[in-house]
Amino acid sequence: MSNLLDIENLWVRFNTRNGVFDAVRGISFSLGQERLGIVGESGSGKSMTGRAILKLVRKPGMMTADRLDLEGQDLLGKSESQMRDVRGHRISMIMQDPKFSLNPVMRVGKQIAEALRLHADVSKAEARKRSIEMLQAVSIRDPERVYRMHPHEVSGGMGQRIMIAMMMIPNPKILIADEPTSALDVSVQMQVLEIMDKLVRERGMGLIFISHDLNLVSNFCDRVLIMYCGRIVETLKADKLHEAKHPYTRGLLNSLPRLEQPQDRLEVLVRDPAWRDEPSVSGLL
Repeated sequence: MSNLLDIENLWVRFNTRNGVFDAVRGISFSLGQERLGIVGESGSGKSMTGRAILKLVRKPGMMTADRLDLEGQDLLGKSESQMRDVRGHRISMIMQDPKFSLNPVMRVGKQIAEALRLHADVSKAEARKRSIEMLQAVSIRDPERVYRMHPHEVSGGMGQRIMIAMMMIPNPKILIADEPTSALDVSVQMQVLEIMDKLVRERGMGLIFISHDLNLVSNFCDRVLIMYCGRIVETLKADKLHEAKHPYTRGLLNSLPRLEQPQDRLEVLVRDPAWRDEPSVSGLL
């Protein structure tokens, strides 16, 4: 089966007063019909990688790659207007704190319907019908009432579900979820993950799940990329995450509290400057 996404030698750079800063440094990976986790500390390049896939790196940022293909189609050569047809329609992205990405002065339903009508030739009545169905698909009770609400009237968990509905209604092939559950309590977090998992599996999509939470990623994803200083230092199956070999990954794991192995003091993550200059590990299938 061919990959949905293929990336080779992706770089993201920013000009600063102190010279050029490399936020993403020559990474390569692919995505099939799977749940791919990208984990690492803040500043490791996770979110910037997601933005680069959609060519959302604005000046003074510079993005380059040897290859950026969506189902065999080159994205690097596409103009900004052509990329607007890709964003949302073929690749959707749930940003951090998605509730605050909603327009506060527009009703929830109109925002979801707008996301559909932007990419599909449907009437207002059909868009409304499908928006309500999508709200129901993300386990929102009384979707017609929620359709008429404003963003400030919904809870954090409901806001997450509304944003998932908005990103999923154009039926994209790839969903990039950037810390979609970071602001939620554990019970709501699991409900949102179950909804995402169900929709991704039913639609045969690829999911890029960006997170700090290694335990969450190991239980939810199929494969994991570990990023450090803009590079991929290790790639492995999610269920083998606790068998990781790289000292950075081991350090991240050892800094987490475990109920089955209580400790008086958690280990402090030690970073070796030499890791920064190691060749990036390939995440290609």
